[in-house]
Amino acid sequence: MTVLRAVPLAVASGLVVVLAGCTAAADTGAAAERLTAGSASTALDRGVPSAPPSPSPSAPTVTPLEPAVERASATPAPEASRPRTETALLSIPSIGLKELKVVPYEGTTDDWPGTRIQNRGVGASPYGENGGVGPGEVGNYLVTAHRLSAGGPLRDLPSLDEGASVFVRAGGKVYEYEITETRTTSFRSERSLAEQRAAVPGRPGERPTQAMITISTCATPEDNAAGNFWRDDRGNPEHRIDKVGVLREAVPEQAAG
Repeated sequence: MTVLRAVPLAVASGLVVVLAGCTAAADTGAAAERLTAGSASTALDRGVPSAPPSPSPSAPTVTPLEPAVERASATPAPEASRPRTETALLSIPSIGLKELKVVPYEGTTDDWPGTRIQNRGVGASPYGENGGVGPGEVGNYLVTAHRLSAGGPLRDLPSLDEGASVFVRAGGKVYEYEITETRTTSFRSERSLAEQRAAVPGRPGERPTQAMITISTCATPEDNAAGNFWRDDRGNPEHRIDKVGVLREAVPEQAAG
């Protein structure tokens, strides 16, 4: 009978230790302190010097881990487009164009706001999330104007040759661009439009490293000659002729004369 009672008692004691280990440890520690204190008192009463208490082991120094979010480098938010309000003046001596007003607006090439600007007989320069920078800035300075209507300021743009100079007067400076290539844009191709508006003309997604310009006008005579009479809701033909250039020089307006 004694054996049968001892087994449940041991099991029960084990359960107390497992389920309340912290409490058991605390009680054991307290008992040890009482025993040590008692031994010390007895030793003092007998005139026997007690051994100095053992120093408590110091807790190891733990360096907290930095949160992962602090270690990761933050990605800067894209910079918002700066509002542009100043009208620039575009001159192309080789085709007889002198100081065509170019009005900046937030939008994209040949959209309704840009078309309304062009209908006044001046150039339009879009900027914003769909592309476009200011004169002399790194990226693609976009300029569009009519070729046949509203006085046809860019009627002779298709004859502009590579190597020709284009001058933009803005912000107290004169920027000289050199034409480097001719491109054709299709209004019926999103890819083609993306190439026209890209920061590096013809290369969507590529990071620009220099200031460039795209001057664009309609290819209505060419489309009509090919039997292509497609028009969008703003009367634009399918194709546009783009002259692309690279900035060669920027000088103060006074020095340019």
